[in-house]
This record gives sequence, structure tokens and C-alpha cells, in this order.
Amino acid sequence: MMQTMNLILVGGGGHCKSVIDVAESAGYKILGILDIPENVGKKVLGYSIIGTDDNLSDYKDSALFIVTVGQISNASHRIKIHDKIIMAGGKLATIVASSAQVSKYCTIGSGTVIMHQAVLNADAKIGEGCIINTFANIEHDTIVEDFCHISTGAMINGNCIIGKGTFVGSQAVLANGVSISNGCIISAGSFVRKNILNKGIYSGNPALLKKKL
Repeated sequence: MMQTMNLILVGGGGHCKSVIDVAESAGYKILGILDIPENVGKKVLGYSIIGTDDNLSDYKDSALFIVTVGQISNASHRIKIHDKIIMAGGKLATIVASSAQVSKYCTIGSGTVIMHQAVLNADAKIGEGCIINTFANIEHDTIVEDFCHISTGAMINGNCIIGKGTFVGSQAVLANGVSISNGCIISAGSFVRKNILNKGIYSGNPALLKKKL
């Protein structure tokens, strides 16, 4: 029978370190890390890299999984790993840091990590495979679709919709009621004042299109 607080991390880079700290705070027992072949046998914060993603099925009955690959340019690599876990018969954890403030009226999808000091308010809806990073604030009635990364200190005001795979940079601000198209990049410190309808990189105050994607 699966021990639901056992956890396998998939991806052994810098983001993995942050997730280790969050997972420990949430009471998970980390069994090990899966990463690229040349890193097998190495350790990350004392946890061993015990295999590659070809070994996913070996742990599907004894642990939950979480993708610990970061996301900046796009979400494609994280999505690929997420899908591979599902295809191997694995189940994704939903991890909430002990220091995060999450409304009981908020919903969070599988495979999502809520980092330290993040705030998620009433009726916010967070999709699958998201990263809600340290000190991010997701206000009431906002929808964050699957595989988004809301970076450190970002402020997402109420009634916003953030499309699938979008990256919102550190300390970016979204005005109340703003919608953002799928797969966008909102640069750090930007202020999104109106809807973004086309995929691209946006920056500034107000946030303007800098490059189409």
C-alpha cells in the first residue's frame, strides 16, 4: 500500500533544493531524487539521486511524485515530466509549505507546490503542476491555469485569469481583473494593467509586448 507522505522528486537542480525545504516543512518523507544519468549517486541537500525518470514505475506504489525542474522560458519540460509520471502510473503530490497561508476556500491541483510565505486567498483556483513561489500573493477569485510559475513576491490581484504555462516574474503586479494568454512571460517588476491576448514576452509599467513567442 502506498505511503502517501513518501515522496520522490524528479529533477535535481536549484529548484529541487527549494522544494526539499518546502516538502520537509509539510511533513513529507523524501525517498530520493530522479535526475539525468550522469548525476546518479550524487546528493542534493543530503538526499541521494537514486535513478532517472526511466525508473518512475519502480516507485509508483511506494511514493508520490513532484516535478522539481524549474520554469522560466517555458513550461514544456515540466509538462513532459508530469505526463511521463502519469503514464508510468504515478500520482502527483500537492505540496503546501507550512508557512504558506492558504484559504480553506482555495483549490489547488495535483503536482503544484506552494512555497514559503505565499498567500492564496478565498476562491483562488490553482491548476496542476504550478509553482507558486516564495511570498507570491494570489488574491480572491483568481484562476491560475496549469503549469504556471508565479515567481517570488509577485502580486496577482483579484479576479485575474493566468493562462496555461505562463511565467510571472518576481515582484510583477497584475491589476484586478486582468487576463493573460497562455504561454506568456511577464518580466520581473512589470505592471500588467490590461488584458494580454497574444503570446509573448511583456515587460515594463505598463507591461508592453517586447517579443512575440
